[in-house]
Amino acid sequence: MAERRPTVIEVHGDTRVDEWAWLRDRDDPAVLEVLRAENEYTEALGAHLAGFRERLFDEIRSRIVETDLSVPVRKGPWWYYSRTFEGRSYPVHCRLPVDGGGRVPDTPPGTESAGDTPAEPDSSVDAGTWPDEVVMLDENALAEGHSYLALGSLVVSPDHQLLAYGADTTGDERFTLRIRDLRTGDDRPESIEGTSYGVAWAGDDATVFYTRPDEANRPHQVWRHRVGTPAAADTLVLEEPDERFHLGVGRTKDGAFVLIEMRSQTTSELHVIDAMRPDDPPRVVDPRRQGVEYALEHHSGTFFALTNDQAENFRLVARPADAGGHRPWRELVPHRADVRLDGVDVFARHVVLFERIGGEARIRIVALGDHPTFAGPLELGDLVGTPESPSTAWTGANPEFDSSVLRYEYSSLVTPRSVFDIDMDTHTAVVRKRQPVIGYDASAYVTERAWAVADDGTRVPISLMARRDTPRDGTAPCLLYGYGAYEASIDPLFSSIRLSLLDRGFVFAIAHVRGGGELGRRWYEDGKLTHKPNTFSDFVACARHLVETGWTRPELLVARGGSAGGLLMGAAANAAPEAFRAIVAEVPFVDCLTTMLDETLPLTVIEWEEWGNPGADPDIYRVMRSYSPYDNVAPVRYPSMYVTAGLEDPRVGYWEPAKWVQKLRAAHPDNRVQLKVDLEAGHGGPTGRYDAWRDEAEVLAFVLEAVGRAEGAGASEPGSGG
Repeated sequence: MAERRPTVIEVHGDTRVDEWAWLRDRDDPAVLEVLRAENEYTEALGAHLAGFRERLFDEIRSRIVETDLSVPVRKGPWWYYSRTFEGRSYPVHCRLPVDGGGRVPDTPPGTESAGDTPAEPDSSVDAGTWPDEVVMLDENALAEGHSYLALGSLVVSPDHQLLAYGADTTGDERFTLRIRDLRTGDDRPESIEGTSYGVAWAGDDATVFYTRPDEANRPHQVWRHRVGTPAAADTLVLEEPDERFHLGVGRTKDGAFVLIEMRSQTTSELHVIDAMRPDDPPRVVDPRRQGVEYALEHHSGTFFALTNDQAENFRLVARPADAGGHRPWRELVPHRADVRLDGVDVFARHVVLFERIGGEARIRIVALGDHPTFAGPLELGDLVGTPESPSTAWTGANPEFDSSVLRYEYSSLVTPRSVFDIDMDTHTAVVRKRQPVIGYDASAYVTERAWAVADDGTRVPISLMARRDTPRDGTAPCLLYGYGAYEASIDPLFSSIRLSLLDRGFVFAIAHVRGGGELGRRWYEDGKLTHKPNTFSDFVACARHLVETGWTRPELLVARGGSAGGLLMGAAANAAPEAFRAIVAEVPFVDCLTTMLDETLPLTVIEWEEWGNPGADPDIYRVMRSYSPYDNVAPVRYPSMYVTAGLEDPRVGYWEPAKWVQKLRAAHPDNRVQLKVDLEAGHGGPTGRYDAWRDEAEVLAFVLEAVGRAEGAGASEPGSGG
């Protein structure tokens, strides 16, 4: 237990006393002592599981083909792909010439057609030793001397001679941008410190646009860099003073324009620069209007916009690219009440729509012909085949504008990730690769969709997976996952790591609660701001449905969520502690009220449109005060908890889970709560795959012990102990 140093917080006539607010002061030497002590305590609590964790790690590793490569993607005269090697934590990014050294591109082993994809390099040899193979970037070399590595960008110039990449070695999501000459393999002298996500090349192959963050880690500026010049000579292109908005930069698929996007949680505004005239000032496409969002693409002198203007579930509109903001948009795909239009990809003769129908992601191909005019509504084509439900499909890498082939990917809870190429004219699909999983037999598992009923009568979807022989009599343990924020959809994707639970009799379930995007924009709107409590009651309703229908029982039910999903874990635990045996809360946003009252923290102002501004709005304060996990800890026995934090996390401050853990322990003498703090990582935890697998093995060991399934580890029986 950490020392109590009460801090009084008064807002809207309401007084709160925070006894562990001081843990936010990382300059206080006692703070690091507390965090290290938490790690020692967690290690001591799990010491008897050390051998079991190692077996779980070996299981995870044994199912994965460690030396592997992605399906090559053609861009101009090159095939681009990444490789992984056994024993190395990070991928190696490579390319092959489409027709070099007398080689004729062939089809990878296991595919059905020829002539579209190069032969795979021999996985038994190191990258760069295969004939004609060029190693662009080896992340393992970048990671040497660092315990953390994440790339924020990796973009090849239009002439394929230069590579712009940004690397973060601390976890604070601030990247050092460098330019590599792919002809020599050497980085150029200039180095740009303190950049954010997003890089775009101009059409002249010598100009790079990038973003910079402010003190709150909000990307608020776009800069222009000329290759070969020092960073000090870079030019500020655009700055966004409104703290609700963050900036992003990219290019249209056909390469005609550099796009600068200004976006808040509810509103967007795009500016464009002719890619061949990078020094021109950016021009706005449509000025921002509160609550109106749009995303942009370009096709043959026409801008396509995906927008929610007069369309809650979005529609597709178009107008000439040179029209400025003076001509109206023409509707190409109208609003549909039962279909959420999630995204659009453009090709020379096709448009591809990414839709959500009945809670599942689907793909629709629309033929344009050779000379599209975009004069009126498009005739919608067929959906791409998806044989299972629940399942999901999403776009793959499709950098070539003038192509009749769409690369897409598909998965379900029982089907490993599969990469397809489909001929958009004939709708003939070819499997390019299915994720290999050593020892996995899909026929031994089943998946299905269930529907819980929330307190207000709303039907909430649940995606389920179990072994075919798992009993449905309440004796099976279950892991229930949830998120429910930012309109993010938690799709039913396969994970080989999950098999370590399923093969020990577990059921795995995803609660698709309100606040996510699975059932359209209204589903999201009904789980944010003053409607946020719906997210939490939906999750509890899903937990109870699993019990009522015989999948599990409360003493065998474990809940898991991270970040905003960690807030969900805390709120659900406060609402129904008796519904769960244990909870895993990763980097949980559990002190949301205090954070949303402090606009000096990173992201707070941006987040007001998601959660509300409790300082300015008493109604928001009242609602947030009612569900904030930290502020509503009760003097009761809670489920066993495994909580994580990252010292360098810029999204959820480490002090939020640290304070919450202290308060939970103080609430009841039988509460068993452990906190693992990564002292060298940020929001996403460790970046090396072996470290990530070890972290996952630790979580799985906790989950299995909680329900009495940690064989050979001295585990207690379910329900016996905190």
